[in-house]
Amino acid sequence: MKCFNTTAVCVPSRHYMVDISGRVAQIKSLVDDGKYFTINRARQYGKTTTLNELRKELIKYYYVVSLDFQSIGQSGFSTEEKFVQEFCRLLWNRMKLDSIDLDGIADSVKEWKDSAEPRVRLGELFDTLMDWCGNCEKEIVLIIDEVDTATKNQVFLDFLAQLRDKYISRDTDGIKTFKSVILAGVTDVKRIKNIIRQEKDSKENSPWNIAADFTIDMSLSKEGIRGMLDEYETDHNTGMDTEKIAGLIREYTGGYPFLVSRICELTDTVFVPEKYDSLSAAWTEDGINEAVKRIVSEDNTLFDSIMGKLRDMPGLRNDLKSILIDGETVAHRPDNDEQRLLRMYGFIINDHNTVAVANRIFEMRLYNFFIGESRFSDEMRGNALDNKPEFISGGELNVPLIMQRFIETQMYIRNLDDETAEKKFIEEEGREKFLTYLSPIINGVGTFSVEEQTRDRKRMDVVIHYNGRRYIIELKIWHGDRYNEKGEKQIMDYIDRFGLKVGYMLSFSFNKNKDPGVEEVHIGDKLIYEGIV
Repeated sequence: MKCFNTTAVCVPSRHYMVDISGRVAQIKSLVDDGKYFTINRARQYGKTTTLNELRKELIKYYYVVSLDFQSIGQSGFSTEEKFVQEFCRLLWNRMKLDSIDLDGIADSVKEWKDSAEPRVRLGELFDTLMDWCGNCEKEIVLIIDEVDTATKNQVFLDFLAQLRDKYISRDTDGIKTFKSVILAGVTDVKRIKNIIRQEKDSKENSPWNIAADFTIDMSLSKEGIRGMLDEYETDHNTGMDTEKIAGLIREYTGGYPFLVSRICELTDTVFVPEKYDSLSAAWTEDGINEAVKRIVSEDNTLFDSIMGKLRDMPGLRNDLKSILIDGETVAHRPDNDEQRLLRMYGFIINDHNTVAVANRIFEMRLYNFFIGESRFSDEMRGNALDNKPEFISGGELNVPLIMQRFIETQMYIRNLDDETAEKKFIEEEGREKFLTYLSPIINGVGTFSVEEQTRDRKRMDVVIHYNGRRYIIELKIWHGDRYNEKGEKQIMDYIDRFGLKVGYMLSFSFNKNKDPGVEEVHIGDKLIYEGIV
């Protein structure tokens, strides 16, 4: 029986996985056109799985030399001669695995890999490889995975320069070289000169500036996820609505392959009988929300990498906080090193020339991070925890009471006679304080997320998932009765969308004559609890 896999390579015969044959066909077309290119995507984004499937397809037409530079230790990059020896070792091993014909060069490769004193330099290696390309009955494709292992070594820079030189000579002098070269890793190899060389020694041209743009989408689509779930459903007969569940998974993950597989893995192998009586109960909206809650609180290398990068980039960390908490718009800056690095690692994306977090799960983790380091954390958490027992009854949240207690805390904490302080609270602090107040109340049982289309300086819709129930709170700045009526209509439309009867609004008001508190507003068959801070 197949299973979901979140480690190493996914294999179609053993693992449930999204059909990537269309993606492989797109990449093969680049190879057929003789392109040299880089596949640089975030960690756990399916690069190695894609390369494995690509290799299976390409060997029908070409000799494919598929190497993994992770197999070369640090000493293997210390000199040209040692690198050549290690390269030959990998080439020899691949020849045996894939029955590649090293026509005319096998003796040299064997001698160089076994030499007690490495002596062959890169130039001689490439002369030999070009002889092989010229005499071989099939064209040769070179694939190198895990190039990140090599990016801090000058010898790798020289290796790339040799590949580039042969690529150019292919067109200018008609020499036979590799049909295509594919370099895969997290690092954008086009910019590798910035990593290896000091600024005073940097070259204007990257050694890999001949690489074609790789714009193929490697995220998993809703349709692809549904196809994977349909296969799972054929085996397990859970009765799940694969269309709905696929859409929900895509909505949370943005198609990030590891996150997609991790949601499915938890739902399939962990929740029964720990959380649910059957797989049928697990493969529901409630089950997917439970999987997301666990992922958001997990310790794993993916989140460690995100948080580590943010701690090293205080400027971008502050930008992301402004986007998520304050509803600010931060421009996409293609030449900004911090933004470029986080895009490379898959944490942010260019969304219509503005910066956006790559997916909702990353957002939820970042909200937890920013709330945890908030300067209001101790103050708000203490007040919330003091009142927590009365906020929960029968496994349900009493959201009106949460709003009321929050309003009361702000009435005695704030100096309402200080107009400047009041404006600062409403425009800069109110949301952050409320989210900090909410977090310890739902922690351990529930999660919250923010609807992207409502996250701006005027409005933010917070969606709480708690014990299988959904609560929607609109946070907004008060701009008068007319604007409030518009807000009521917006929250009505939103709760209609989710089939709810009750919604909540919390308004931060500048009006000195305001009457802080929570009141009930009935609109048709809907009930809205409106709070004024």
